[in-house]
Amino acid sequence: MITWRKSSHSGGGGSGGQECVEVAQLATRVALRDSKAPDAGHLTLTPGTFTELLARMKRGELDR
Repeated sequence: MITWRKSSHSGGGGSGGQECVEVAQLATRVALRDSKAPDAGHLTLTPGTFTELLARMKRGELDR
């Protein structure tokens, strides 16, 4: 069974918690899914790729 976690930042703010990604630790991967559409599937990343994704997001490199 996969245990999905939602960010503590997802409950408020301008989005009202409606724009949230959930994360789960798998045996050798990290899984991500859209909390609004949990049955639509998920993306899996290596732990290193997930760490780099978070770092790039924190640096604002992926902002529109």
